[in-house]
Amino acid sequence: MAPGNVSLVTEFILLGLTDLSDLQLPLFCLFLVMYVVTVLGNLGLITLIVLNSHLHTPMYFFLFNLSFIDLCYSSVFTPKMLTHFTSKKNMISYRGCMTQLYFFCFFAISECYVLTSMAYDRYVAICNPLLYHVAMSPKVCSSLMLGSYLMAFSGAMAHTGCMLRLTFCDANTINHYFCDILPLLQLSCTSTYVNELVVLIVAGINVIVPSVTIFVSYGFILSSILRISSTEGRSKAFSTCSSHIVAVSLFFGSVAFMYLKPSSAGSMDEGKISSVFYTNVVPVMNPFIYSLRNKDVKIALTKTLSKRTF
Repeated sequence: MAPGNVSLVTEFILLGLTDLSDLQLPLFCLFLVMYVVTVLGNLGLITLIVLNSHLHTPMYFFLFNLSFIDLCYSSVFTPKMLTHFTSKKNMISYRGCMTQLYFFCFFAISECYVLTSMAYDRYVAICNPLLYHVAMSPKVCSSLMLGSYLMAFSGAMAHTGCMLRLTFCDANTINHYFCDILPLLQLSCTSTYVNELVVLIVAGINVIVPSVTIFVSYGFILSSILRISSTEGRSKAFSTCSSHIVAVSLFFGSVAFMYLKPSSAGSMDEGKISSVFYTNVVPVMNPFIYSLRNKDVKIALTKTLSKRTF
């Protein structure tokens, strides 16, 4: 196409989850409730961890960061998503789209590595309890979190930088409810080969490496649990890990389905349904997964509420 015939895109139209008018209001109410619960649940967990000194341990340090990431992560696109259900034409500027893409990638990759750090924490606690305070010292925990955020920064920069090099001509309708990588690649009027390669490499590293690390960690954990003689000890160890396994399965399963399948497999509509799990369902469920079966959190909540009541 000759340069004189190119009409560069300055804003995008987001199609949202569905174009059926009868579903707009029910979906708005559903996702509004989920977002409010996500904000209150994660803020509540953050507050409990800060206010209660007995929760100042490596496990809750990672949980604090996970709640912070989930809070920011859901806020990247959910408010914009909610406006989609109440407006006829859902516009987002080019800059706003690239900004949303960057922060989405940053917090998604951060979550991958925080979940991995939590699996390592459980591995040390169950398999090497005598070395726990050495292996999970404040310096080690801080280094793990710093590494998580550095990996997230580099991954987000790679995706966003590659996206900025593309040219978007007349097509500006994104078949999604936020500026995700794959729907944007479909709109480019220049070659997306490098971008697709970066998606495979970066997504592969940030999904497969943490997944394998978590899998290996839980392999050792399961082996150690089966060697515990008492039934009570085994059930306690299982309950400690089960909540984390649920969170990991939900997050990594839906992310892998979206980004590690061939581009020809399935439609973007299937991708939108899959992305609902890692963008909306996981952030709203994590506070409940890690608190409902957790005695320490329940005790901290009771103490905090009793102090405020008094």
